Amino acid sequence: MAEKFIIRTSMGDITISLYDDTPQHRDNFVKLVGENYYDGIRFHRVIEGFMIQSGDPLSRFDDKRMMHGTGGPEYRVPAEIKHSNKKGTLAAARDNNPQKASSGSQFYINQADNNFLDGEYTVFGVVESGIEVVDAIAAVDTDMRDNPLKPVTIETIVPVTA
Repeated sequence: MAEKFIIRTSMGDITISLYDDTPQHRDNFVKLVGENYYDGIRFHRVIEGFMIQSGDPLSRFDDKRMMHGTGGPEYRVPAEIKHSNKKGTLAAARDNNPQKASSGSQFYINQADNNFLDGEYTVFGVVESGIEVVDAIAAVDTDMRDNPLKPVTIETIVPVTA
């Protein structure tokens, strides 16, 4: 059974479930949630009609604004590319590396069908409810680096218990 979580944001809740066939990404996300890693982290890159991205611990700090999108743990997660970048899917961000290994913490939620990303990024979950929150976050005003002018934060991520 897929693990489910509620991403509590400053703009509302997004419920996600993680795919079982991307176990390294699933287990890494579960570990980070258990450590409260995402608490207070902002969505640092939002592009309406494309995606919203979060997971960079540097995004907690205004004085590091020019570095938002560059932070995270010192490890990468090996690629597990199996799913399409459809609207509402959760995928791991990554830098440009030939193995297509994922960031240790940064992820994005597709706000549209982004099939041109297929085969390049590991999709490891899907939005179960709250896609309207994703749409609202994607619509906020941003600067020239697609960083929201007013912070949109992940307050916390909690597991959904049966």
